[in-house]
Amino acid sequence: MSRSLNFNAFGVDIHTGQTTIGVWAPSSKEVRVHVENGDVIDLKEAGFGFWSANTEKIKDGTLYKVALDQESALPDPASRFQPQGVHGYSQAIDLSKHNWSDQQWHNLALEDYLIYELHVGTFTSDGTFDGVVGKLDHLIELGVNAIEIMPVAQFPGERNWGYDGVFPFAVQASYGGPRALQRLVDACHRKGIAVILDVVYNHVGPEGNYLESYGPFFTDKYHTPWGKAINVDDAYCDGVRQFILENMRMWFRDFHIDALRLDAVHAIKDYGAKHILAAMREQLDELSAVSGKPYYLIGECDLNDVRYITPVNEGGYGLHAQWIDEFHHALRVTVGEPRNGYYADFEPLIHLAKSFRDGYVYDGTYSPHRKKTFGNKASEASGSQFVVFSQNHDQIGNRMLGERSSALYSEGLQKVMATAVLASPYIPMLFMGEEYGEKKPFLYFVSHTDEELAEAVRKGRRAEFKDFHGEEDAPDPMAVATYEQSKLNWSALDESNHREIFTFYKRLIQLRKKYEAWHRLDRKHINVEVCSDSGVLLLNRWTDRESLFFYFNFSDKIQERKDHFLQYPSAKIFDTSDSRFFQNDFVIPSPPILHLAPQSASIYYQTSK
Repeated sequence: MSRSLNFNAFGVDIHTGQTTIGVWAPSSKEVRVHVENGDVIDLKEAGFGFWSANTEKIKDGTLYKVALDQESALPDPASRFQPQGVHGYSQAIDLSKHNWSDQQWHNLALEDYLIYELHVGTFTSDGTFDGVVGKLDHLIELGVNAIEIMPVAQFPGERNWGYDGVFPFAVQASYGGPRALQRLVDACHRKGIAVILDVVYNHVGPEGNYLESYGPFFTDKYHTPWGKAINVDDAYCDGVRQFILENMRMWFRDFHIDALRLDAVHAIKDYGAKHILAAMREQLDELSAVSGKPYYLIGECDLNDVRYITPVNEGGYGLHAQWIDEFHHALRVTVGEPRNGYYADFEPLIHLAKSFRDGYVYDGTYSPHRKKTFGNKASEASGSQFVVFSQNHDQIGNRMLGERSSALYSEGLQKVMATAVLASPYIPMLFMGEEYGEKKPFLYFVSHTDEELAEAVRKGRRAEFKDFHGEEDAPDPMAVATYEQSKLNWSALDESNHREIFTFYKRLIQLRKKYEAWHRLDRKHINVEVCSDSGVLLLNRWTDRESLFFYFNFSDKIQERKDHFLQYPSAKIFDTSDSRFFQNDFVIPSPPILHLAPQSASIYYQTSK
């Protein structure tokens, strides 16, 4: 691997058997490293605000801090491990020590991803990476082949969604730290599961954020909903950009991560000649060329701007794919979500049909909620460039009571939504627990050690929901009970109704993998028809050899349809209202008149002429 891709200018690096230390502090006149045993290491200026040293005084496991200009010593902002929390000593870690067993692993094609999003702290009772390893066989039985792990950068305390991380290079200690993450990725690869890691480059959490003490990591030119914007295009931005690029490389190179999910890329403000996302894609392609393995960048983007997923050589930012919240919104209003807030922009059925066809619902049309014309068309984008879902951590946890779909909708509608996600010509994503109808909520929780900040978070949460749920107060985000209440109840799988839901998901995923017209993410061979009066939507997907017809009845009444699309020989291969179809290879000939059960989805197959 070339030095440019392997060399680290930030933090303690023990990769090569010789320890190097790198700190970016462009305004400092003196930088020293204080080792816990009392040793002091003077760093030398290396140009452009960087300070460095080679040393034998720091080895794997050594605790240290950094002092700038004889001020009090601070944790290293590029620390690889913070076992004492966000205010304690940093610990040097030799990330090359793990004995990888995934040499035969080759990342899946992005269009083959079936994603399962999980939060490490609440996925299992012990809330660790090793706990996740113990559940991988469940995911294999389900049929998913990629897990998306919510952020693991070190945050204050032991409980957090992960979006308050303040040490981007350090793996959360309460989850098991960096070596445990390496064990998890290795185990996933041995079992044929790709690993996506959620990372946050648009903001940093409020507690334990020492970045500003080192240099201009932030800019006042822009603001985000979560605080100051990261400085990627203002004065001194070169050091910040390198910090981000090194962090990205670390996850792929040292942890064998297969893809990064980039949080809220629309909040990364960059008006420089080369957008930081484009720079990331270019370096990622270099890394891929060296390793011989494909890697992916998947963005969360709220702009409906196809530029984010357009190749860099065509003037875009080069993300491989993006989440489509609009598919979720259109689906939710179709099943009865009140049209408040941003949901007010979405028409039941009609906008779901549009998202099936076009990806973006608002693609250059007027948005009443935003009060402006919004978005552009993604006509040439492939289906593998979009990720869709019926629920995720945001859409559940940002509700005051953290209700999942299982608490909001009938079992019939839950199955219809799951079928819609998996029937789409896009990459589907499930949220942990939905595959068996988990009833426990996924609440918002934090564990700040700063009492003033903790109280501010409580007050903010109460204010956010003051007009909802009458006199009921928002759950305390700081309470251990709020966190514990959000942990999955795996014993639910022992109950017949939950086991049936799991069997339903498993069979639906099996069918998706079986039929070419289904698993090929071909946006050109798709037709959608809507019958608003009856609450029925028809989705047709086909190849030269086969055709699949997905009928969605969102109404609470039986709908009958004599369909000119279905010609004999054709067969009904699935029905969400009939558990016989949840078993392998149960098929019946399609009748001349289709009977669509209330709140159900059914799937028909026929060979193409």
